[in-house]
Amino acid sequence: LSVSHRQKVLRWLDSTTEVLTSVYGRLPRSNLRIEVSPISPISLFSSDSIPWARVVRGDPDRVKFYIDAMASEEDLVNNWTSYHELSHLLIPYRGWGDMWFSEGLASYYQNLLQVRAGIIDEQTMWQKLHDGFDRALDNRHPDLTLAELSPIMRENRSFMRVYWSGAWYFLKADVELRKSSDGAISLDTVLGELNNCCRDETMSAEQIVNRLDSFTQSTLFSDLFSTVRASRAMPPVEDLWSELGIASDGGTVRFIADHAGTDLRTGISETGEQ
Repeated sequence: LSVSHRQKVLRWLDSTTEVLTSVYGRLPRSNLRIEVSPISPISLFSSDSIPWARVVRGDPDRVKFYIDAMASEEDLVNNWTSYHELSHLLIPYRGWGDMWFSEGLASYYQNLLQVRAGIIDEQTMWQKLHDGFDRALDNRHPDLTLAELSPIMRENRSFMRVYWSGAWYFLKADVELRKSSDGAISLDTVLGELNNCCRDETMSAEQIVNRLDSFTQSTLFSDLFSTVRASRAMPPVEDLWSELGIASDGGTVRFIADHAGTDLRTGISETGEQ
């Protein structure tokens, strides 16, 4: 890489990792390796500035980005992929089944991180969540539970239902935590507790859920986990929108004025660390 290109990439990574600290005030790993491989646009199968990325768990955890060598710094900063991949690191999940859980977390937080970074505004964030949930309604395998569908989503091209059912799980949990604590406890809060105790552990989704319940002294996460895992379609979103003061007119979201859920809705898009 040229000096100027390297500086561009480093500024992009600095800004992206910095917004990750909005969740619980620090990076989720003290030792993290990020690898970037520029690819010639001629060899790309996509016009996306970050056509592919992945997380490799290990010691240390690694995040690998393949980027368009000609992409501008603005293109990289505005691309959702880096926020999605880094969000995987918010939990010590090591790929033991229930991929919907990990992908759902990343799909939820990719939007929160973008609005917290000022990349998108709050209405755009909710529109992106709305659109993701809407895409998941294309249910190609109603005969399969989410637990059954999750490990074979690539073969069955069922990414949308897997990813966005998972995102629904975390949005629902976040809403319930904030409601029951009058905003004092959120998903950010309990993920911070999980990181405090278990960042270096190897945990399954179910083990993570049980630990989150212990922090909240409830069965919120496990009850939701059982419900979503057994679902055969995208969970319903209408009640969530109603609680948050969000309406959808012809697929376009709008905020309901003077709604009781306004503070709840706006709190979700704000930085978790106070």
